[in-house]
Amino acid sequence: MTTNRLPRKATALLAGLVLAALAGCGAGDKDMTEALGSKGPAEPAKAIPAVPPGLAGMPPLLDPHDVYAADRPNKLSPVVKDFPSRVYVPNTTSNTVSVIDPATYEVIDTIPVGVQPQHVVPSWDMKTLWVNNNRGHTLTPIDPATGEAGEPVEVHDPYNLYFTPNGKYAVVMASMDRELVFRDPHTMDRVKTVPVTCLGVNHADFSADGRYFIVSCEFSGELLKVDTERMEVVGQQKLPFEGAMPQDVKISPDGKTFYVADMMAHGMWVFSGEKFDIPKLLPTGKGCHGLYISRDSKEMYVSNRGEGTISVFDFKAKDLTKKWELPGGGSPDMGGVSADGKVLWLSGRYNSEVYAIDTRSGQQLARIPVGGGPHGLAVYPQPGRYSLGHTGIFR
Repeated sequence: MTTNRLPRKATALLAGLVLAALAGCGAGDKDMTEALGSKGPAEPAKAIPAVPPGLAGMPPLLDPHDVYAADRPNKLSPVVKDFPSRVYVPNTTSNTVSVIDPATYEVIDTIPVGVQPQHVVPSWDMKTLWVNNNRGHTLTPIDPATGEAGEPVEVHDPYNLYFTPNGKYAVVMASMDRELVFRDPHTMDRVKTVPVTCLGVNHADFSADGRYFIVSCEFSGELLKVDTERMEVVGQQKLPFEGAMPQDVKISPDGKTFYVADMMAHGMWVFSGEKFDIPKLLPTGKGCHGLYISRDSKEMYVSNRGEGTISVFDFKAKDLTKKWELPGGGSPDMGGVSADGKVLWLSGRYNSEVYAIDTRSGQQLARIPVGGGPHGLAVYPQPGRYSLGHTGIFR
């Protein structure tokens, strides 16, 4: 008698071979799944890269690869779109703010403020411009809709002013007090004072995720790394240059690199904010001072105050590609880029003037007389969703 039934041992052996074959095949092995009479498992969903969590309450970046993606030409927030276009220039020795109409290159108003105004700073919500009256120990609010100044707010030693990326705090750079002072961003009431051991805290910028910021200390040639949420200094280092005087601070569009201008080393310090490693110097020109990002995030304009030039840094090439000279020289200091990205505005610190420079050609468009010692001018309004402070760092 014949039978189609396999012996038990053979059946068990065959089953084991099938299971072994299944275990050794990838989920997408078409031949094996078809041989077993199956169409195979469904295609797995494509994995979406997780965005690293940022500072609590911080608006997420529009593009994880470009922290300046919200700053494209004329991309004005509804909050600021109806504000008249103006350039606000704090004159440190005249105790005034000159207001320039960029369409005519003329001063149309002069606003009396407190003693030694250093910077004009857009608030986090972009509704107010704060004039930092350093030696007057006040902040003067200006309404950018009307150009009218309000009642000064008492704040001690406000050399410069920043805002945490979630809008929770204002951060006053109290240079002479040797303090970072976290304050309410509206009332400016003191929340926490962070004493520092370095001298001359003055400029800063935040990491892409907002969890920390880098601070330059002008008079001791040091850098600080500050935890935003804990409001604590978590890193400190001396720059590797005798007599270093670090100034403006900017992060690269991809968020990986920090740049710090140094007016005595005559160049930019380049380093990783995450690692907070030893910076390397990239020479730019005498008196390297201010750093400003182009509207397409491709370049950075570097003012060299000591020689009257502007260097242009290309982020992709990671090098300087151009240098523009001001006719007759000058002292280009702090400033900003126009809303359309076509004009770079810089104060002439030692020449009582302001420069308007074409960002396509590098040609000087205008040289405008203002008060004495013009410093951190603000071009306003500018594209972006919120302000991190200084003369206009927008995200």
